[in-house]
Amino acid sequence: MDPGPAALIRPIGQPTRGTTGHNRLRRSDRWLVHAPRVTAALTGAVDPLVVDLGYGALPITTLELATRVRGVRPDVRVVGLEIDPERVAAGRAAATDAVDFALGGFELAGLHPVLVRAFNVLRQYPVDDVAAAWSTMQAALAPGGLIVDGTCDELGRRCCWVLLDRDGPISLTLACDPQHIDRPSDLAERLPKVLIHRNVSGEPVHALLGAADRAWAGAAAHGVFGPRERWRATLAALRADGLALEPARRKVRDAVLTVPWSVVAPT
Repeated sequence: MDPGPAALIRPIGQPTRGTTGHNRLRRSDRWLVHAPRVTAALTGAVDPLVVDLGYGALPITTLELATRVRGVRPDVRVVGLEIDPERVAAGRAAATDAVDFALGGFELAGLHPVLVRAFNVLRQYPVDDVAAAWSTMQAALAPGGLIVDGTCDELGRRCCWVLLDRDGPISLTLACDPQHIDRPSDLAERLPKVLIHRNVSGEPVHALLGAADRAWAGAAAHGVFGPRERWRATLAALRADGLALEPARRKVRDAVLTVPWSVVAPT
């Protein structure tokens, strides 16, 4: 696969640390391939092109993403973009017929994907840069395209991400291995850049995490059946309190909480 003239476009952005590892992004990938809006975008696309922006020093997570999204649509093409030529060279050494690598940043190398995954990228930028980065990526999307801007820890046990379309943010998702948290607000350190500085009293995201902590504490008795059952009881309590949680489409191993953006939009 050859990006062609797109390779001549000057990348927008700056090199990031490049930390990566096997299965680090497994929770977001599992969510992507079951989220109705994402699967609808992939299956309905004229050109099922997916971009993995800022994949890091090694192409591991790009190859994993390709394997997972091909379960939704077998003819998906994935392009990993990096702003560091040495990382692009490492990626191209592992390229396949369905996965390629190219030099690019927020301008997406002139490509027009139906899905962009940008994980652990904007976390390393000043918060004032987020709006411009989002806008640049949104402008490059194919019709009906989506962006996932997220952050996770080194082992992928604590993750948060925003889903966006051309018009703006759609939802916030918190996901974790509930065996490795003391309370839901432990995920605050992995909030996307647009929200991490908003986790203060008076802001909606702070209120969400506080409500989740209270529901988690109230579900302590369910812990005897395991942390996943306790998480499910936590979600049930939040729904009973009127929180607009997106319904779980299946029983999954990950502890996932997704709310409409309106629930956490900064004041």
